Amino acid sequence: MDELIRAAFTNTEHGYGQESELVNKIRTSDEYVDGLELVVTQDKAILGYGLLSEVHIKNEDQSFTGLVLAPLAVRVGFQKKGVGRLLIKELEKRATKLNYRFISILGHPSYYPKFNYVPASEYNVRPPFSVPNEAFMIKPLFKGALDGISGTVRYSKAFD
Repeated sequence: MDELIRAAFTNTEHGYGQESELVNKIRTSDEYVDGLELVVTQDKAILGYGLLSEVHIKNEDQSFTGLVLAPLAVRVGFQKKGVGRLLIKELEKRATKLNYRFISILGHPSYYPKFNYVPASEYNVRPPFSVPNEAFMIKPLFKGALDGISGTVRYSKAFD
């Protein structure tokens, strides 16, 4: 898995950013949710990997639990062939069954809108650090899931 994640991110616009180490930290954190880690294989080769873990949108009065997709990795040579789509759709399906409200993503603004992710600012949800507005996205998992919710996303300590 480590090799796939490193290779998938190394030649990207932002390069490898310790995503493999992040996975290991999330797996041992309280925010890890069994069943929200997914691997796609073909002929015993790992083609893709996705992990959802818990995050919170916090404001002065309340805290709302949802999920963050980090990382999503597809083997070089299999990108743009539907592996990422398969991972996202299955992870969303599992998250919905577990009654989570939303999934947040810090990612490519040209890719995730294909799956109905929108800038989180449209829901008055902010990142905990400075990032381009169009790269910090969110998707409600059911109608009204983000009604009345606003605040700043707080990641687990695994992301520190």
